Amino acid sequence: MVGGAASVLTDHRRIALAATLAGLVAYCAVANRLPELPESLGVAFLSAVVLPAFVAPILLALPLARGDLRALLVGAVLAAGLAAGLAAVGAGSAANIGKLAVYTLVGFAFLTLFEELWWIALVAVLVPWVDVWSVAAGPTEYVINERPGIFERISVELPGIGGAPTVNVGPPDVLFFALFLAATERFGLRVGWTWAAMTACLAGTLVLVWAWDDVAGLPALPAICLGFLVPNADRLIRDVRDARARPAA
Repeated sequence: MVGGAASVLTDHRRIALAATLAGLVAYCAVANRLPELPESLGVAFLSAVVLPAFVAPILLALPLARGDLRALLVGAVLAAGLAAGLAAVGAGSAANIGKLAVYTLVGFAFLTLFEELWWIALVAVLVPWVDVWSVAAGPTEYVINERPGIFERISVELPGIGGAPTVNVGPPDVLFFALFLAATERFGLRVGWTWAAMTACLAGTLVLVWAWDDVAGLPALPAICLGFLVPNADRLIRDVRDARARPAA
């Protein structure tokens, strides 16, 4: 099943995906040993280079989202087992990228539960408010402040260059990034623009965290949802109108 899903990737995509993942593993392994940059340049590098590189595999792996639910879940379970095994033997850099693969596949699998585009649009409108509450006073706030080790183990780490502070992206952030990007392809929306907008909004959130010294972190899902909604607003509005008109017809 997993092999069948992988076959939807063209040779060029497979090579590009493998090269990108290998490059990310290598970067995670050597980031702390690279020359340290001034703080502002380090944040700029993290926002403009590292972050786009980490979400590039989601775009490259997008054809996998056409697979069925069982194949995608099997792939996610296998990736989770591999990530856990790599972490157990001390291969933290590879395990980190393994977690990225797990959450991406789960996001692709989640899309199979949505039959209508307006369902996705509704999720994109509602989810940011849930994330804001979770980060401010809910489960995310509790885990980050009271059980930081748990968050570090399950999140995807974006290492800063030269020992600069890292950025940790939670599982829901990767999952919804993958879900929304896969939805753009499935429902004929603007894939490239959506990827660029979600990435840019995430980068903006990262810069805000750095600019506000007294803030330990900010919710990422508002940025991801905004990046999905804005480039596709006209088509989403049209789909919602069509959905409302269908019962009357």
